[in-house]
Amino acid sequence: MIFAQLIKKTLQNVCCCSVLCLSAYASAAEHIAPPALSSIENSDIQRLLPNEEIKPILAGDTEFLSLYSEYMSRDFRGIVLLIPDWHSTPTSNTGMSYLRKELTNLGYTTYAMTVPDIDWQASDTATPTAAQSNTQTDSQAQNEEPTNTAQSSNNNTTTAAQEPHFVNATDLVSSEVLSNYKTNLIMRYEALYQNAMSVPNNIVVIAQGTSAGLLLEHYADFPDSRIDAFISLSSYLPNTQRNKELAQTTSLVTPALLDIYYANDNNDILMSLKSRQRWVNRNAKFDYRQRQLFGLRDAPEQHARLSKVIDGFLRRLF
Repeated sequence: MIFAQLIKKTLQNVCCCSVLCLSAYASAAEHIAPPALSSIENSDIQRLLPNEEIKPILAGDTEFLSLYSEYMSRDFRGIVLLIPDWHSTPTSNTGMSYLRKELTNLGYTTYAMTVPDIDWQASDTATPTAAQSNTQTDSQAQNEEPTNTAQSSNNNTTTAAQEPHFVNATDLVSSEVLSNYKTNLIMRYEALYQNAMSVPNNIVVIAQGTSAGLLLEHYADFPDSRIDAFISLSSYLPNTQRNKELAQTTSLVTPALLDIYYANDNNDILMSLKSRQRWVNRNAKFDYRQRQLFGLRDAPEQHARLSKVIDGFLRRLF
């Protein structure tokens, strides 16, 4: 009797341990989504920068942060909107953070905005409807002829050598992902623009990387956008077809355009420069300029060159 009670208690203990192990495994296996990159950036900005420089702006139902710096020279020359690349922040050391402060010494009030998150799952691919599926099934059934002649011809076809054909390379980023990011970017840009236009004056937009490429598409589609100058830093779209069309798009924007690139930029950027110049000559965009910068883009000397090139371009305009 005692032996049976011991066995019963042992089995109960084993069952309890098994249940605890299974529950612990289930809780450990539960997926917890990481915080959005924009929320991490916003918390860092709010923690590290002075409150008087941070201006929350509402774009639709989404609130984003912009960094405001007032001009610090005798003459007020205009307003500059700074838009980082889609993997970057307005406080990055790739030129944006330096320009945000240095341009104020040259007479400009600057607004630097945070960019939206990238939705890598965005897709516009439509699934076939039921009617389309039925039509395809009927057409396949009509084309199928289970005869000896058809079978022999299929066998001959499979054994024959296939002709070589051209295969397109897989794009780094799909056009749907770019379009989704562009929609959110333009929404924030329009909100930032309306906030900056509370003081009517010269408006200059400086954008970087993919953000610059998408803004060029936007300005080409809406030529009536009221800005006085656009400065692109290594403008590029990580999609083969859209980046190829960007050369022509560059020549169709209305504002004066300064196209800055670096000697160690992406090969796709460097290879498209001649094509951009050819389209500019064809469409007679006489206020287009290309400038090359040598060296590392995060070096202090490079920042000084960048601000000097931008200041020289803008002084010729106003």
